[in-house]
Amino acid sequence: MKSTQLGEFEELVLLIIGALGDDAYSISIKNEFKTRTGRNPSIGALHSAFNRLEKKGFLKSEEGGATSERGGRRKRYYTLTAFGRKALDYAYELRSSLYQTLPNINLANE
Repeated sequence: MKSTQLGEFEELVLLIIGALGDDAYSISIKNEFKTRTGRNPSIGALHSAFNRLEKKGFLKSEEGGATSERGGRRKRYYTLTAFGRKALDYAYELRSSLYQTLPNINLANE
């Protein structure tokens, strides 16, 4: 795996883009992020993450058609790449293997 690592925010953004599929554009990603995590990222923070992730090859983007509901403006749609999926798989496997090493803790005593 390339030495490029994912931060938590980037990882969540990639997971959400993958989950949204063909409906992954800025506002839908922002709304899903808020629904899933309870956090409300700014559009600017999301666009910075999109740019970083696209430069790393983890996602790609393309403009959709202009719509009257957006005053003729186009939506930019984001898609997880195969390399992005590999990065998510690597993060999942690493976290899972580390989780398995945690000792059992009796939470009833705390």
